[in-house]
Amino acid sequence: RNGFAIRLDITMSFSTGDRLPDFDFTIMCNDGPAKMSTSELCDGKTVVLFAVPGAFTPTCHANHMPGFVEHAEAIKEKGVDTIAVTTVNDIHVTNAWEDASKAKCKVVFLSDGNAEFAKAVGQDIDLGVAGMGVRSKRYSMIVKDGVVTSLNVEDNPGEAVASSASAILEQL
Repeated sequence: RNGFAIRLDITMSFSTGDRLPDFDFTIMCNDGPAKMSTSELCDGKTVVLFAVPGAFTPTCHANHMPGFVEHAEAIKEKGVDTIAVTTVNDIHVTNAWEDASKAKCKVVFLSDGNAEFAKAVGQDIDLGVAGMGVRSKRYSMIVKDGVVTSLNVEDNPGEAVASSASAILEQL
């Protein structure tokens, strides 16, 4: 019980108006894995960042990601420099998902292999009951120059409504 109360407090502490923490994601480049910091991703830019519990999972692959791929141009026309997704998978799975999603040049894929970023922003969730371990909650956010201006967290990780590309388009 005490651990749950502490975890709830951490989740509640990150919200609109907060600056993203310094963090190094892993990305795949032509010559192999590399690091991309939150400052490289966000400084001086408007970024739509969305998170999924895992690559290739049914809602993530068939529902959440396709909306961002389909609406990438419309989102960028609203002044967004970068659309990025973070997933709690290793970089090789993340890279395979990028290929399978046909999202190259539309979405930047960020690996958060140990859920460290998810924990840092209070959006981690224990999905051990489903055999998935600690993952990220499903959410989306609009980030301007490193500061979160909109945060949309799903109540149920199996839904992609509040965090969808359509919801982001309405907020932009």
